[in-house]
Amino acid sequence: MRLLLPCLLLLALARCSKPAEPSPALLTEVRRRLAERDARLGSYRLEGQTREGEAPPVAYAFAYRAPQRLRAWLGAPLLRTFSWDGERLFEQSDADKHFTTFAMELSPERQAGFLTEVFSPLMPEGLRAPLLPGTLSAKRVSHARAPEAVELSAGVDAAGAPGLRVTYTLRWPHLDFLSRSTQQADGTTLEVRMEQEQCEAALQLCVPQRLTRWVAGQQVGEMTLSRIELNPVLPKDTFTLVAPEGYTVQSRTLVNSEGK
Repeated sequence: MRLLLPCLLLLALARCSKPAEPSPALLTEVRRRLAERDARLGSYRLEGQTREGEAPPVAYAFAYRAPQRLRAWLGAPLLRTFSWDGERLFEQSDADKHFTTFAMELSPERQAGFLTEVFSPLMPEGLRAPLLPGTLSAKRVSHARAPEAVELSAGVDAAGAPGLRVTYTLRWPHLDFLSRSTQQADGTTLEVRMEQEQCEAALQLCVPQRLTRWVAGQQVGEMTLSRIELNPVLPKDTFTLVAPEGYTVQSRTLVNSEGK
């Protein structure tokens, strides 16, 4: 009996320390919960500032309304607004007083890719469900900010970026954002970490209030939000811009073969 108890204890410890395996059932549950989370958060409005490296902070604002209405504004020295009203993309440059309207004649796939390219760098993590291409896997993990969490991973073989792997860590069960890690083919790790958050009990979710960006373990930037409004009423004209007086105005049409 004296020998049996230590053996059983060692066996239990070995089982506890075994890394969690990806679970198809968990992935199905995560997808369902992410869809429910997105449904609870139909719009938001943010204000704050973003900083890259040692550069001075830049004022920042972002608005979103389902389905897929987006508006981003960057303050001095950039002084630029991008807005998508569901049909047209607007770009307003206050620095040189230029206003451009882009009509879309792209395939749905190319349009989605184009809008992602424009808005992804401006959209904070943790407000909407993460977009992960390729084959997904999910497993249970623990995190310094959440004893119970899930890890969503996907390998991405994008043109010019083979061997890329993206991993999101989300707090269980409401799937609040904790971190995103991008492992490049050369081994370099890019991270976005949630440092502070704002929680809304009525919506059963938390959203980031301060995010930091890291490259190879060194902090390279951050975003701090001073105002977070969840589910505000945002009329359609919030996203339809009109050229201010005195601005140079141009129109372009984006098509599958060329821009004109």
